[in-house]
Amino acid sequence: MSLRVLLFAHLREAVGHHQLVLYLPEGSRVRDLKQALLDRHPELGSRLSNVIVAVNQVFSGDEDILEEGAEVALFPPVSGGSLPPTFVAVTDAALDLDALVSQIVQPSTGAVCVFTGIVRGETRRGDHHQTVALEYEAYIPMAEAKMRQIADEIRQRWPDVEGIAMVQRIGRLNPGDPTVVIACAAAHRDMGVFEAARYGIDRLKEIVPIWKKEIGPQGETWVEGHYHPERGE
Repeated sequence: MSLRVLLFAHLREAVGHHQLVLYLPEGSRVRDLKQALLDRHPELGSRLSNVIVAVNQVFSGDEDILEEGAEVALFPPVSGGSLPPTFVAVTDAALDLDALVSQIVQPSTGAVCVFTGIVRGETRRGDHHQTVALEYEAYIPMAEAKMRQIADEIRQRWPDVEGIAMVQRIGRLNPGDPTVVIACAAAHRDMGVFEAARYGIDRLKEIVPIWKKEIGPQGETWVEGHYHPERGE
């Protein structure tokens, strides 16, 4: 199958082209594309270890399967100009906590606070029940825009916070699977990283358009929240 590959920033400079075509066997994954690209352009070296991959404009993980004619973009973490790094994504790929933290760590970073939500197999508070799986759905373009808004709000409240990563998984997740990660970095642990991470997950549950269906022994139900955002929020 043929794939259109787009390269940006230092990747484009290393290869000398903005786009190229790769031919891979059917069923190849993103990691196979990376390896094929490295085999074809060894000058990329270690540059591929920290790239972000988007397939047809959707953030993708190494295990995602590619399809004929897909547009695959590879680029470094997005630069926010003079702002510290911000990484937001909605993805159906497994969450790699070390990789996410590496997106926001800078030479000045001395502390990163990470909140990770997990699918709970048994609920013991309130209505006691068991959960077989959760299915997450999102309005992806708006969800990622709202995540960036939350990152801006965090920096207004805690100006010493440097890097921020916010990633939500979608699709079917089983008990024990991570569902969401909020990571906040700063020079020291007393610069608001704990409070910022807590604010981030609370705010995400208010204004980011993500929904979940709970699947249990007794059936399935969509879980609805109670917060209604104000106009323009």
